[in-house]
Amino acid sequence: MSDAKEVTDSSFEADVLNASKPVMVDFWAEWCGPCRKLSPILDDIASEHADKIDVVKLNVDDNPATAAKYGITSIPAVYVFQDGEVAATSIGAKPKQVLEQEFAQFL
Repeated sequence: MSDAKEVTDSSFEADVLNASKPVMVDFWAEWCGPCRKLSPILDDIASEHADKIDVVKLNVDDNPATAAKYGITSIPAVYVFQDGEVAATSIGAKPKQVLEQEFAQFL
């Protein structure tokens, strides 16, 4: 479905919280239509801005502990983590230009 790296409850700390550069996390689920629509947009952002930010995906159905920890109640939810903390959030499927504006400081 996507080129983005899958992260899990067990790999989240190493892959996201301890990352040396900002990480954009796509909280998604297989059954979520808007999530499927957002996926290629995030793939584009990942390839265009790979030098500045990593983009990963976390399936909320398969990894409920991380989703619960960050209060994910609506998907798709895109969070940017920097230095182990949530630095920015975006809820819902949005056009690429809107996401790039919302996360401009990280791209």
